[in-house]
This record gives sequence, structure tokens and C-alpha cells, in this order.
Amino acid sequence: MTRADNEELQGTTLDVYLYAIKKGKPIGPRDVMKVINLSSPSVAYRHLQKLEDLGLLQKNEYGEYLLKNRAHVRGFSWLGKRLVPKMWLYSILFLAILILEAVILLIHFSVETYEFKVFFLLLMLVTSLALVVFTVEGILMGRRKHGNRTEG
Repeated sequence: MTRADNEELQGTTLDVYLYAIKKGKPIGPRDVMKVINLSSPSVAYRHLQKLEDLGLLQKNEYGEYLLKNRAHVRGFSWLGKRLVPKMWLYSILFLAILILEAVILLIHFSVETYEFKVFFLLLMLVTSLALVVFTVEGILMGRRKHGNRTEG
């Protein structure tokens, strides 16, 4: 796993890299141009070359590019061939905690004191707020991953 500079691996270059991972086979500039909707094969070639220079892709004897290394992109984790914001993983964790808290409250609701119920409702409120914050941040990070596309 290589640690690519986050300034280099963003926008269209990141999209080309993610396509190379998703495809799992050698890719060429024309293939990338069609899938990523670039204006010409030379623009696609420039992004492929940039990924090769970063040590993420390598060129084979036919001029096609293969995956060489998986990049570590700050704030994201790999789930199979998908790059997902870590915030989504945290929001899933808080959702599981919130469900567990709700189950515990329902089981104990009829036998516990008023103070216990108030405490648990406040605990569930804090957990819910954390869930909302991580979910919103995950959505924003996902948008940033594909935002600001330029062909340069």
C-alpha cells in the first residue's frame, strides 16, 4: 500500500484510479476517455501517466495500465474495490450502538426508575447526534471525492 499525496490523487485522477481498480483488468487511454467522459485520449493518458508516476499503476508491454499498488487516501477506507469515507463507517457504528440502547431501554422500560429512563433517553440523544454528525460528514466527504473535476 502506498501513501499517495492527497493533492495529486483527487478529482479526475482519482476517478481514473478508482476505475482501474473497479475494472480489475488492463486499461488504456481510450477506455478511460469513454468511461470517465474525458475530451480526448491524450487527457486520459496524462492521468494514467500521473498514476504511474505515483507508483499506483504500471504499464504493460501492450501499453495498457495495470494496478500496481493501493493508495491510502486520507479519510477513506477500502471496502473491497470501493473507497468509502471513514465517517460512514463511524456512523454505522453509532447506528448499531443506538439500536442496542433502544433495545436495552425497551427491555427495562417497565421495571426501571424514572431517573434511569431519563438518563437512557439523554444517552440515546447524544448517540443520535453523533450518528447525524458522522453521517453528514460522510456524505460531504463522498461529494468531495468526486467534486471539482477538471481535465487539467
